[in-house]
Amino acid sequence: MDGDTEIIYMDNNATTRVAPEVVEAMMPFFGGRYGNPSSIHGFGGTVRRAVERAREQVAALIGARPEEIVFTSSGSESDNMALKGFCREHGGKARIITSAVEHPAVRNTARFLRDGAGAQLTELAVDGCGMLAPDALDAHDIGPGTLVSLMWANNETGVIFPIHEMAQKVKARGGMFHTDAVQAAGKVPINVQKAPVDMLALSGHKLHAPKGVGAAYFRAGTPVTPLIHGGHQESGLRAGTENVPYIIGLGRACELAVERLADENTRVRALRDRLERELLAKCAGAKLNGHPAERLPNTTNISFENIEGEAILLHLDFAGIAASSGSACTTGSLEPSHVMMAMGVPYNCAHSSTRFSLSAYNSDFDVNKVVSAMPGIVDKLRALSPFV
Repeated sequence: MDGDTEIIYMDNNATTRVAPEVVEAMMPFFGGRYGNPSSIHGFGGTVRRAVERAREQVAALIGARPEEIVFTSSGSESDNMALKGFCREHGGKARIITSAVEHPAVRNTARFLRDGAGAQLTELAVDGCGMLAPDALDAHDIGPGTLVSLMWANNETGVIFPIHEMAQKVKARGGMFHTDAVQAAGKVPINVQKAPVDMLALSGHKLHAPKGVGAAYFRAGTPVTPLIHGGHQESGLRAGTENVPYIIGLGRACELAVERLADENTRVRALRDRLERELLAKCAGAKLNGHPAERLPNTTNISFENIEGEAILLHLDFAGIAASSGSACTTGSLEPSHVMMAMGVPYNCAHSSTRFSLSAYNSDFDVNKVVSAMPGIVDKLRALSPFV
C-alpha cells in the first residue's frame, strides 16, 4: 500500500508514528544547531544542554535520576548492554533467569550467552494467559551471580508481569533485576523508585519518537560494562558521538507520554475494549489470547480458529487496515510465535493470532472500520480453510 494512503493503523506495538511535536523539537538539530555536544566551545555547549534536557525528560517518564539514563540506538541495544554487561562482570559463573515469552532481544541474547559464554540459563514457563505464577522464582537459586530479566509487558499479548513483586523477591535474595520495558513505557505508569529494578530498556519508536534511538536505565551503583568501547560519551558507558536530533526527539516523546498517560488508560483503553468485545461477539471462533485484565491498555490479541493469520492480514491490508500477526520481529516465519506456543495455544488458533495495538491517534472511526471488515474476512477465509 502506498505510504501516503490513509490507513487505519492498529500496529502500534510494532512501531508508532512520530508525533508532530517530536518532529518540531528535532528539526533545529538537523539544521543550525549541529554542534558536537562533546565540544568545549559554546556552540557545542548549547547542544550539550539540549541533550541533558532530553535525559531529564526520559528519566521523568520512569521516575529515575537523569544520570542513570544512557542513550542507545534501540531497545535491543539496551537489552544487550544489560545482559552482556552482566555476564562480563560475572564470567562463567553468571546465571540468567528469564521467561519463555521474552522479546527476541532478550531471548536470543540470553541463549547466545548460554551457548557462547557459558552462562546458565533458565526460562520460566507461563500459564495459558501468558502470566507467570506468583511463585515462579521461589524454587530457583538466586544470588549475586544471578540476573533475572523479565519483560514489563509482552509485545504480542500486552500481558503485564508483576514486576514490582518479582523484583522485590530477586533483590531480597541478592540478585540483579533487568526488565525490558519497551512496550510498557508510556502506556502504564513506571517508577523505578517503587519497583527495585537495576536495569531497564526502552525504545523511542514505540512511543512516538523516531526509529533508531532508545535508552537504558542503570540504577546508581549498578556495575556496567560498555557494549561499545571508544570515546567518553554517555559517561564512558556508550562510545560514539550522540545522535542528537533523535535524542531530542526521544526526550520530547517521553514528555508527551507523561502528559498522555491518562488518555492512554481511559480513552484508548475504552477503544481497545470495544474493539475486542465486538470482534469476539461478531467473529465466529474468535478467542482472546492473554490475561483478560492484566494487559496494556492498547493491546488485544485474538485468534480466529482454523484460519491462517497471514491471510487475515492480507485481507485487512486490502481493506486499508494495518495489524499484525505475532510480532513484527518474527514476521516471515511460518511457525506460530514462541509466545503463543509457550502459552499452550492450540496450533489451529496460534496460527491465526492477530494483534491489534492502538495509540493516541486512533479513534472510534478506526474501531468501526475494523469491526465492519473483520466478520466478512473471517467468514470468507473459514469457508476456504482446509481445516474446517
